[in-house]
Amino acid sequence: MIEIEFDPAIKELWPDYRVISVECDIENPATPDSLWQELENFADSFRQLHEIQDINKRPAIAATRQAYKRFGKEPNRYRPSAEALCRRMAKGLELYRSLSVIDLINLLSVMTGHSIGGFDADKIKGQTITLGNGTENEPYEAIGRGPLNIAGLPVWRDAIGGIGTPTSDNERTKLSVDTRRLLMTINIFGTEMPDNEVISLCRRLLETYANASDIVFRTYSPR
Repeated sequence: MIEIEFDPAIKELWPDYRVISVECDIENPATPDSLWQELENFADSFRQLHEIQDINKRPAIAATRQAYKRFGKEPNRYRPSAEALCRRMAKGLELYRSLSVIDLINLLSVMTGHSIGGFDADKIKGQTITLGNGTENEPYEAIGRGPLNIAGLPVWRDAIGGIGTPTSDNERTKLSVDTRRLLMTINIFGTEMPDNEVISLCRRLLETYANASDIVFRTYSPR
């Protein structure tokens, strides 16, 4: 199992932060029609209920944005992934269809408002990941974005460097069709859905769409 630790600065910057870690064995084929239909159905209902200007007022997203500012990052330039996905839905733009685990994480993210990291656990170096604050000139290759300035972003690091931020995960530990062991970090800066409901929803999606087994949920806080 991958252990979770926190840099001491996290307690000062956002003491109410917590993370739900999820580790399990999975299959990760191309996204099935049933999952894509569930995602599109949610997008349709989301558009009917939310205007673009209201996205950053969702409690979980608003809290993540406030945390970014406290960490030292401008959330309008480096949007948390949950906010970016919700804005795309509200605008009526098409979502990108990918692999089953990637799309179920996206669905879980927009339903809860939490930005979520999804990592190939077998690519993580060491047995511990640590949440800290990004530093100037720290190398980071974001998935689909290239080099990303992570100074002032909350950053998950393994033994050799950054693997994830709430804005974008790293190419080095990204999920692929060959991924068989998953680590998820559900970053909770503020709440709009109780943790037990988040866990229940996550379990359903993983078991239904990734044939997940040996699922372990653990909750950590820097307190």
